[in-house]
Amino acid sequence: MRSPKLAALELRRFGRGKLPRAALVALLVLPLLYGALYLWSFWDPYGRLDKIPVALVNEDQGATAGGRRITAGDDLTKGLLDSEVFDWHRVSAAEARRGVEDGTYYLSLTMPADFSRRIASSAGDSPETSALQVRTNDANNYIVGQISKTVFNEVRSAASAKASRSFLDRIFISFSDIHGQTVEAANGADKLKGGIGKAEKGSRDLADGLAEAKRGSGKLATGLTKLTTGAGALEDGSRQVAAGTQTLADQVNAVNGKAGPFLRGNEKTIGDSARLVADSAKAIRHNLDTLVRTAPGAARGAHAASAVLDDVYTRRCEKPVLPDSACADLKKARQAAADVATIADDVNTLIADNDGDLKKLDSELATLQTQAQALAVRAPHLSEDLDDAVKKINKLNRGAGQVAAGAAKLHTGLGTAETGATALDAGVGQLRTGAEDLDGGMYKLVDGSGELAGGLHDGARKIPDYDKQDRDQRTGVMADPVQLASRDLHHAPNYGTGFAPYFIPLSLWVGAMVAYMLIPPMNRRALAAGASSWRIAFAGWLPVAAVGVLQVGALMAVLHWAIGLQMARAAGTIGFLFLVAACFAAIVQWLNARFGPAGRILVLALLMLQLTSAGGTYPVQTSPGFFNAIHPFLPMSYVVEALRRLITGGGLGPVWSACAVLAGFTAAALALTALSARRRQVWTLDRLHPELSL
Repeated sequence: MRSPKLAALELRRFGRGKLPRAALVALLVLPLLYGALYLWSFWDPYGRLDKIPVALVNEDQGATAGGRRITAGDDLTKGLLDSEVFDWHRVSAAEARRGVEDGTYYLSLTMPADFSRRIASSAGDSPETSALQVRTNDANNYIVGQISKTVFNEVRSAASAKASRSFLDRIFISFSDIHGQTVEAANGADKLKGGIGKAEKGSRDLADGLAEAKRGSGKLATGLTKLTTGAGALEDGSRQVAAGTQTLADQVNAVNGKAGPFLRGNEKTIGDSARLVADSAKAIRHNLDTLVRTAPGAARGAHAASAVLDDVYTRRCEKPVLPDSACADLKKARQAAADVATIADDVNTLIADNDGDLKKLDSELATLQTQAQALAVRAPHLSEDLDDAVKKINKLNRGAGQVAAGAAKLHTGLGTAETGATALDAGVGQLRTGAEDLDGGMYKLVDGSGELAGGLHDGARKIPDYDKQDRDQRTGVMADPVQLASRDLHHAPNYGTGFAPYFIPLSLWVGAMVAYMLIPPMNRRALAAGASSWRIAFAGWLPVAAVGVLQVGALMAVLHWAIGLQMARAAGTIGFLFLVAACFAAIVQWLNARFGPAGRILVLALLMLQLTSAGGTYPVQTSPGFFNAIHPFLPMSYVVEALRRLITGGGLGPVWSACAVLAGFTAAALALTALSARRRQVWTLDRLHPELSL
């Protein structure tokens, strides 16, 4: 009988009564007690800290600093009550002490009477540090005490930052006061400098103005000299242009006198001639196209006619049927048809050889046709076009004469202006020299007052002046200069998700351990029948592996849909857990098959070793050296690491490594079980009378 059938028979035993069925249900549900219940209880403890009762004592009496009332205790109390970090209870100091002692409260937070006074002392001559008082009792709960230290460190940091902000804000306000007084002194020096500066500015403006005037008068004199020279050249050039336009006008008027009457009397004749040329060119182009198109057909027709006449002559005259006179006429007709065919071939060859020239001739005839048509359209207006051209040339001639006359007048006027500009430039130069002497004396007087005002302004700029927004920003940075920027690559949303890779393999190990309490590790029927050792090993492993698959399905269904476990790679997680269940079943099977009743104790001991060395809670590096040494040799170490990557995300390298390790453990355990099966087929005295029976 094969191993799967033996495994099916083994599982079928659980359907033979109510108690076996109940045992099978318990076997499937048992991992839920370890996996689901454990994870449910650990799911999100930090999210329920507001259920922990904590005593809050505010004995602060407040203080006054800088004319302002400080109530740090009341402010902190209000902030804590609004935060709802814990279940706060405002009580007296005696009630808090008694409640922490008897377990009514897990811990207490007290703000002493001088809490505000010590905070305000930072602005006085004897600054003191204020303190928050926390009372815990590890006899109530050790973990709550550890959590409270983290929470109250944040409370202390917030209170310290607020006190520092108040002290630093007063420092920045003092800077602003000093800055304001320095600015007032600088403004007074500016007024002194301003009176002297106005006089100096007047003298400097006068000197600058005269210097600019001197530069302008020099440029004016130089420019007028250049203009006079240019005007002379313009006068000569315009005179020459006027003479040229006069010559052109005379010639055009002479031509108009001769050609004008001819055009006016023959416009219709010119138009008709142009249209005749256009029509002729069009007809020639059409006949060229017809000749090119029909020449090949004509040659073929001539040859056909010649062949017919030749055939008729041969049949009628070479064997005389007709009279000689008729044959003589028919011979002439045959010769004429042959000549026509030869001429048609010559014409066709000529057209083919000169195809390019004919196309060029056609293009030139098209151009001639277009131009002749345009001339025919314009012919009725030729005399008018000539008259318009003559009028424009005469107008150009008159304008050129006027330009020449104006250029002569401009040349004369610029010569007079050049003489006056030279005299003006000399006078402005003398005024500029006197103004520069005056400006030099005023500059020395202004320099001293400017140094005084500049020094005061430099001092005012170096003293900071902060508005409210600047003070708030700077006090915030200086009170809490270092912030922690934390980024979680693959975030586990709660404790339950973080601990799932630890508790899930624990529940599957327990499931396999209990399964082999109900199912024998080696099939008795196969042992008795003398089956092969591998068949015996598989027959004992397959039913528990199948139960393990069902356990995985039930466990993960409850964790996901009932408790809320979210997996980054759900399908991969389920598939990997099938391999884990199969591996754990093989290991537990071998321990039970090899060591018998003592194997159950070894299974439990191996579970303890794996739980303490797998690194499921704290990193394994924080454990003693013994656990670090056995960590890489136990399968649960690889299972925990792989499940972390499958549930919360990350690279799959550890997952593939774990699959290889688990496959190796499974194969090795099955081989060892097969070896144990071979040994069990031999009866010994120890098997008949075992030393220990469970």
